[in-house]
Amino acid sequence: MLRDTALFERSTLPGLLRFWAERHPERLAFREKDLGVWQRWSFRDYYEGARDFALGLAALGVGPGDFLAVASEDTPEWMLADLAIQGLGGACIGIYPTNPWPELRYILEHSGARVVVCGDQEQTDKVLDAIRLGGELPKLEKIVCVDMKGMSRYPRDRLLSFEEVSELGRSKRAELGRLFEDSIERLSPDDVAVIVYTSGTTGMPKGAMLTHGGLIWGGLRLSELHGVDEANWEVLCYLPLCHVAERLCSTVMQLVNGTPVNFAESIDTVVPNLREIAPSGFLGVPRIWEKLQYAVMVKLKDATPLQQRVVARCLALGRPLARRRLAAGGELQGLRDRLLFVLLWILCFRPLQKWMGLDRGRTLLCGGASISPEVLEFFWTLGLRVYQVYGMTELSGISHSQYPGHTALGQSGPPLPSYEQRIAGDGEILVRSRSVFAGYLHNPEATAAAVSDGWMHTGDVGEIAPDGSIVITDRKKDIIITSGGKNITPSLIENRLKDSLYIREAVLIGERRNFLSALIQIDYETVGKWAQEQGFAYTTFKSLVQLPDVRELIAHEVETVNREFARVENIRRFTLLDKELDHDDGEVTATMKVRRRVIEEKYKPLIDAMYGG
Repeated sequence: MLRDTALFERSTLPGLLRFWAERHPERLAFREKDLGVWQRWSFRDYYEGARDFALGLAALGVGPGDFLAVASEDTPEWMLADLAIQGLGGACIGIYPTNPWPELRYILEHSGARVVVCGDQEQTDKVLDAIRLGGELPKLEKIVCVDMKGMSRYPRDRLLSFEEVSELGRSKRAELGRLFEDSIERLSPDDVAVIVYTSGTTGMPKGAMLTHGGLIWGGLRLSELHGVDEANWEVLCYLPLCHVAERLCSTVMQLVNGTPVNFAESIDTVVPNLREIAPSGFLGVPRIWEKLQYAVMVKLKDATPLQQRVVARCLALGRPLARRRLAAGGELQGLRDRLLFVLLWILCFRPLQKWMGLDRGRTLLCGGASISPEVLEFFWTLGLRVYQVYGMTELSGISHSQYPGHTALGQSGPPLPSYEQRIAGDGEILVRSRSVFAGYLHNPEATAAAVSDGWMHTGDVGEIAPDGSIVITDRKKDIIITSGGKNITPSLIENRLKDSLYIREAVLIGERRNFLSALIQIDYETVGKWAQEQGFAYTTFKSLVQLPDVRELIAHEVETVNREFARVENIRRFTLLDKELDHDDGEVTATMKVRRRVIEEKYKPLIDAMYGG
């Protein structure tokens, strides 16, 4: 183990990058696919690239306390810009590449960012639209673009290419000397490194200020819990790097452990990229785990009848093993179970793991939202230990994690080492740790409401299991109170609906109403495939939804879920949405969380119709 925990706890993110670049300059830091070939970046390349870009920024007048925003897909340049501004004593602000220009403008204006780095022409156009349509951004001085393709005729008054800024930095090396190194040495773990604008399900997003020390603390504690070191944490980076979970599990864990990060080509290529990389560590949001399971099921339909029967039999035999294993804390109990699993692994599970690219997976995590226990059970059946985690932006990422001995389905594990937890009188989960954020940018009132005596008010309602594991039941603000005074936890019912392969999203309605209803968005891919198998013709999402047989299909799924709940919690009526909920329309956040108030206002006529209004 090369990591010096005490030293790292006193360090900063650029300080850790410098540590690895000096001690292991040739060690692999990044892989990025270019023209079908994975290109390597060493830690020396990483550090020198960040330093050159930082010196270029310094030559442009950027310095301590300044903010730089990045609107881009995940690339090494994203991280070069990130560590460059941090090394200069500033902070980096990630902007989701799916954000429409009004949200991008709000973030740039609210933060006062002096520079924005754009991945390509599309992101640059959004910045220019924000200025042209929304008014001048007086504090924004430079727009830096990584891929300048298609931009040869753009005005260059404040537009620069990423390479131009880096080349400016290289030309200033002699003049600026040790400016970057000296700036890193002056940094404190308490300095703000990253500002993450939260999803904003109930209003405009707030800028959560995360410190170097808080991010590193979380990375160290997660590494200790799962036995992660420089030998066993190679990951695929595919979620937007403005997502705090991706930031923690990719870049922070990289700097804490000196490990490589592989950049996925896109969110759509995660499955093939997993097969190419075969990472030892992987954080999957529920939708990714669901897509992996679905991909396996679709692949099996192309297998021979004999292969299908073998796989079905192996899964049937393996499922009880997985349940006993989960109940026993993750370990197989008894010689008979171990021998049976070895046989199933040789016959079936090993090739399935390899096909998914998870055969080398040592630390597999699931977080970001609730996931069906059946999905997790599927992967445990295959011998893949997928541990549920819980966290939030304001806690610098993950605060709770399952690990061997704590694997009960429906729970998210105990708090990380040194983290404290308790339940408030109203059921809200409170967490205290050195990872708690430094506050919301320009919003002391919201900060005071979120943190009290060091305790972070998570906004989630839940319970603590006997082993210390956290059980999340819902968001505090989402609890529905019916006209009869019954408190309904919508996420429990919504998540059971979304367990269906045919339902992508469900929004429960019932506040001050005399019964529950739901707005349901079908899963276009799976329902479309089902319709094709049944011989039903359709051309668009809307025409598919309008098929009477599709409504019957979803009605059956709703009735199946209703049987699991008390009558007062049953969905009496539902409406199928004729379009997919969209971030550009303000219906969901960049992380695909439903904006309930927007939905209820926008679809009020549909809701009123369900209640006879």
